[in-house]
Amino acid sequence: MFDSVRVRLTFWYTGVLALVLILLAVVTYLFYARDISQRIDSNLFELSDAYITTFHAELGQQTDSEAAKSAAREAMVEHRFRDTIFALLGPNGEVLTSSLELPAVASGSKEQIGPEIFRTDSFRSLLANSPRGTAALLRNVDGGRSGLRAYLRPLNVASQAYRLVVMQSLHPRRELLEDVRDTFLWIIPIVLVLASVGGYFLARKSLAPVVVMAMQAQNMGAQNLQGRLAVPNRRDELGQLALSFNQLLERLEQTFERQRRFISDASHELRTPVAILRGETDVTLSRSDRSPAEYRESLAILRDESQRLTHIIEDLFTLTRADAGQYPIALREFYLDELAGEVLHQARSLVIPKQIVLTSSVESDLLFRGDEALLRRLLLNLLENAIKYTPVGGTILLKAGKAANQFFVSVTDSGPGIPPDLHERIFERFFRVDKARARAESDTGGAGLGLSIARWIAEAHHGRLVVSRSDSTGSTFTASFPVQDAKSAATPS
Repeated sequence: MFDSVRVRLTFWYTGVLALVLILLAVVTYLFYARDISQRIDSNLFELSDAYITTFHAELGQQTDSEAAKSAAREAMVEHRFRDTIFALLGPNGEVLTSSLELPAVASGSKEQIGPEIFRTDSFRSLLANSPRGTAALLRNVDGGRSGLRAYLRPLNVASQAYRLVVMQSLHPRRELLEDVRDTFLWIIPIVLVLASVGGYFLARKSLAPVVVMAMQAQNMGAQNLQGRLAVPNRRDELGQLALSFNQLLERLEQTFERQRRFISDASHELRTPVAILRGETDVTLSRSDRSPAEYRESLAILRDESQRLTHIIEDLFTLTRADAGQYPIALREFYLDELAGEVLHQARSLVIPKQIVLTSSVESDLLFRGDEALLRRLLLNLLENAIKYTPVGGTILLKAGKAANQFFVSVTDSGPGIPPDLHERIFERFFRVDKARARAESDTGGAGLGLSIARWIAEAHHGRLVVSRSDSTGSTFTASFPVQDAKSAATPS
């Protein structure tokens, strides 16, 4: 049962509401009880003041004890109230007269209070703890159904010290508090039941889009990632969740598509050299009368295809480690102009067979912080790509410098150019612009991974590699690196 989010939300909501209601009921009950007690005490003060005023008016100029008793009785007649008792005590605490001796006020009260109240231990304790002739005293005494609240104060007549006791029954207070308690005991369960039912339906309605999204997500897989979740309201939390999930699906679809294309292209590229190796080996082993020159020719073919296969596997391994973020970046400071000169010197042997003119324009003192080996590989890949597609007798220009707070290196060739709509696709793995930049038949070079690796190297140094120009006169590849990032730790992307 608690596996359902709706049920858990309902229980949490009901539990919190129950805690709030119980706390509210307790606080209300305590405040109400204190307020009633204060009202009773205040009423006792007022009754005693009014009684003493009437008492002195009835007494007049008389000072003997009989006159005091008579005046007290007359004052009690005028101040007869339901559940209220007046008593005049003598100097020794004896009861001279009390309102209990008068006819009871007609009322619906079931209180049965008699003169025995003055003989209870609590009343005697009240007298014993009261300093004679000084301060007044408030205390609860036993009697009736729920006890009484007693107010004892001095009452002086000439040289005689009397004491006045005003007592009021606490039974009405108890009945009121019981009504309040019973009201809460009825209302709280009813409110909790209604809130639980309403909360469950609200939770069910609120989570209905989640149920729909879960059902849609269950029907999705690697083969049908084209589906998207419905977004009923883009501004609420569930709409934002659906949008985030759809964006995740979009990225997954692109990743799976790249993975499928990568596997297909890698299989195709690896199948060709493997087929050549196997075919050439079969042909060589099928004849036993071959000359040494023919064996050497076959071995040369096997060597070239093995080198090509090794190069493809190394590039794949590099990209795999780069995608997993596991390729180590060895940072150090070096001069970019010196690295460009070394790479240019290495590439001169590659342009001799095609009689390509290799020139450079490199600024001096280009202090750079990065992975020197990776930057060397980026430059070599760009130069090899340019040499591969530059026709015989063409030109290649290598430039390096600093402009607008950025380091840059660029390679310009005089090849056939790249169509504008393919400027980004050429950086995809195994992609070649076969019609515009076809490889020579004798070329057994790369498999379309060089530019992909070069772009990753640029991004690992917080830079970018783009085709900055390409037309019928040739193409220019430019890698740029922000100066501030070049001085900080580079991280693989």
